[in-house]
Amino acid sequence: MAAINRILVLGATSAIAERWCRLRAAAGDSFLLVARDGDKLAAIAADLTARGATVGTSTEDLADTADADTRFSRWTGTLGGIDTVFLAYGILGDQQEAQSDTAALARGLQANFTSAVVWCELAARAFELAGAGTLVAISSVAGDRGRRTNYAYGAAKAGLSTYLEGMAHRFAGTEITVICVKPGFVATPMTAHIDGRDGPLWATPDQVAEDIEKAVRKRRPEIYTRWFWRFVMLVIRHLPRPIFNKMKI
Repeated sequence: MAAINRILVLGATSAIAERWCRLRAAAGDSFLLVARDGDKLAAIAADLTARGATVGTSTEDLADTADADTRFSRWTGTLGGIDTVFLAYGILGDQQEAQSDTAALARGLQANFTSAVVWCELAARAFELAGAGTLVAISSVAGDRGRRTNYAYGAAKAGLSTYLEGMAHRFAGTEITVICVKPGFVATPMTAHIDGRDGPLWATPDQVAEDIEKAVRKRRPEIYTRWFWRFVMLVIRHLPRPIFNKMKI
């Protein structure tokens, strides 16, 4: 019988996180789901329980890192230890609002970068003490090059990606795995306002969850999902600046 995985899910109401948890539930894994929306957490917990998992919930604002060490210790205690941490929360925000509203800019940076790296570092400490563990964190292809339409969001995700890359380097050759997930366009509630979500560059949360699960099994430090975004962003990163500056992307 395979060992039960004790999984902490930060941002568990994310569509991607929910679908990934479903993939793991049948194995009887133990979850602690953390997010702001208590009602939605309860519904997800009930679904995962019906699929064979053991599930607890904690309703909290993860962008708020007050008493972070104490809270993380409480989560660890609830699970009886942590084998996997899946970080999936964030806010897309609006570039125009970030340019005109300092508070909105600060909220986005706090949610997408500052708080995320706090929880990632606390996970790393826990894994280092245990001698093993897997950290999966959702970043974005938006961090691969600053673009006029979303550079506030992109800068935060670039910072998160770099932090995860350094952490993966820190634990190279050990039993601790750090995985940076870089989705492209995903049809989730966060992108509901964007047109053309049935286009060829768009993925479903189920597709992204399956890609993440493959990366976990193979211990890959970084994935683009869907796979073709690696090549899309390779082109975008290497466009000469005079050409890039003419593009409204």
